[in-house]
Amino acid sequence: IYDEMFEETVKYKIIGATESDPVNGLISNESPVGKALLGKNVGEVVEVVMPNGLKNNLTIKKISA
Repeated sequence: IYDEMFEETVKYKIIGATESDPVNGLISNESPVGKALLGKNVGEVVEVVMPNGLKNNLTIKKISA
């Protein structure tokens, strides 16, 4: 994922809420980022509204299982 707010590429693994560990790239399917990314495809840009109200655009660069 390319994160426009921080101008960096990051890697996330979307998992269940009880296993999440955002510091290590494990995000919940119930988190704002997880919800926004589910069902999307490579090349898509998704807008995420963060809990603090800020909006961020994320570009999907690669999807792997």
